[in-house]
Amino acid sequence: MKVHVSDHPLITHKVTVLRDEKTPTSIFRELISEIVTLLAYEATREIKTTPTQVRTPVAMADGALLTKPDPVVIPILRAGLGMLDGMVRLIPSVQVGFLGMVRDEETLQASTYANRLPSDLRGRQCFLLDPMLATGGTLVAAIHYLLDLGASDITVICIISSPEGVAALEKEFGDLDSSITINILTAALDTKLNEKGYIVPGLGDAGDRLYGVV
Repeated sequence: MKVHVSDHPLITHKVTVLRDEKTPTSIFRELISEIVTLLAYEATREIKTTPTQVRTPVAMADGALLTKPDPVVIPILRAGLGMLDGMVRLIPSVQVGFLGMVRDEETLQASTYANRLPSDLRGRQCFLLDPMLATGGTLVAAIHYLLDLGASDITVICIISSPEGVAALEKEFGDLDSSITINILTAALDTKLNEKGYIVPGLGDAGDRLYGVV
């Protein structure tokens, strides 16, 4: 499993504004979308393509098109939904699935309450969207869900991550078969989790800030 923390100065700038408690909901939503689009460039660096040729007004030109079947983008509801536009803006042809997961605030364990996914993910590149990688419980459960559907190429895109969350994913998926690829891409790796399982310094509850519930 590979973990990549972006060091792009533009992403750092946008994450800094995102963290600010004074940033209003409307700007927060815009920033999430912009950050995801920037992260998506890195996340799709190894996206599968097929060589092809096209005729320009002048001559034939070599090129490449995305390989079929199309990639699948899967936001984890509800906060992951705010990341969807930024991903679709970059790859309009992707298919979109949804995975509803909720974390018990006492046990910090995640459970699935809804899904809208293809029944077979074999051969599909999957991009899993969740703004906060905190304890890792939600993403561990989500990745297992995709693996059970046959997925073998999963990229997780997060805005803020904790060392504990990254360690949880590495412990769970670090020794998978070499035929399975799991990558984690995050805009920032923060200091720690507090006693309530929130990332420090973090940005608060991403879902609440996205949808105006404070």
